[in-house]
Amino acid sequence: MPATDTGRPLPFLPFARPTIDENMVEALSDTLRSLWITSGPQVLAFEAALSRHHGDRPVRTFTSATAALEVALLVLGIEPGDEVILPAQTFFSCANMITRTGARPVFVDVDPVTRNMNLEAARDKITSRTRALMPTHFAGLPLDMDALYALAESHGLRVIEDAALAIGSRWKGRLIGSFGDLASFSFHPNKNITTIEGGALVFSSEELAVRAEKFRFHGISRLPDGTRDVVVPGGKSNMPDVNARLGLLQLERLDEFTRRRQQLVARYFECLDTDPPCILPARGDEGHSWNFFAPLLPLERLNRSRKDVMDMLHQRGIGTGISYEATHLTTQYRALGYREGDFPHSERIARETITLPLYPSMHETDVDRVCVALREVLHEARKK
Repeated sequence: MPATDTGRPLPFLPFARPTIDENMVEALSDTLRSLWITSGPQVLAFEAALSRHHGDRPVRTFTSATAALEVALLVLGIEPGDEVILPAQTFFSCANMITRTGARPVFVDVDPVTRNMNLEAARDKITSRTRALMPTHFAGLPLDMDALYALAESHGLRVIEDAALAIGSRWKGRLIGSFGDLASFSFHPNKNITTIEGGALVFSSEELAVRAEKFRFHGISRLPDGTRDVVVPGGKSNMPDVNARLGLLQLERLDEFTRRRQQLVARYFECLDTDPPCILPARGDEGHSWNFFAPLLPLERLNRSRKDVMDMLHQRGIGTGISYEATHLTTQYRALGYREGDFPHSERIARETITLPLYPSMHETDVDRVCVALREVLHEARKK
């Protein structure tokens, strides 16, 4: 572990860390003391706050964004025989939830610069069985929303935006989730705000939101005499009040967290100069909320593997991650016939990406430390 000038070891920098202050801890304690800890008044308050934040659109919360994606597919009536188009460069949950409905995930490549779904490639994959598009706003960088919805409208398709990384992101000044069809957000601890675990769906209509309530809680509908009926084969993914209480306080600080992430990323762009050079992510504009910062390593010019580089950084007190592997090359989706070479840009990103530390409680000096460490590691690992 590296040390300061005083000899004390420097703190380890993970690649992600939630911001939890004492006010939040006390609020969670108060919620526990209330003894109403499952879905209740805090969930209703959190959903109302999320709705206001997104232009008064209907919002429902869930135990995870993965559950939210599955419910989104179910409320749209996606079923066996249907197809849903999504990028190969995304997290596994998107394809998994499509598969769980019995539909087929149809992968397409991404733009090599933005790492968002290539909409022309998506257009070429539309068939009579295609029911929906499921784009990911990669790292919080919004996809071209005008082009996305023009494509969907021209083919009569629904859209489920995987906005797990994009709460607080904006397209032409408008918050992601405040317009469009359905948008799913994640509140996992490595996202821009957290509820410990959790997610939310923003809907285009109250009708869909009410239908989602049944899918998230056993399919139950209450009858006038107080008894219950089951109208759909629902699961159980309702958010507890403890999580929602934290979400309320986190949402109040979202703009602050976003500004801080943007400041830290600006420092990365200023200071991350290595030999051989990395390929830096697309900068976007002020609408990018920067859930993570993931350059591509110059592996073809190194005599070490990505794992070696990550281990060497870890020895210097720098945590890293991978965002993301190519979903179509996992065992599950190779079984559908996908192979190496199908989506070259997604595959290159999957091979070369490394996620560097980025979270609001970091300091500019922490970014400088990461840049120096990566510069040293790549210099040491470069081919002579």
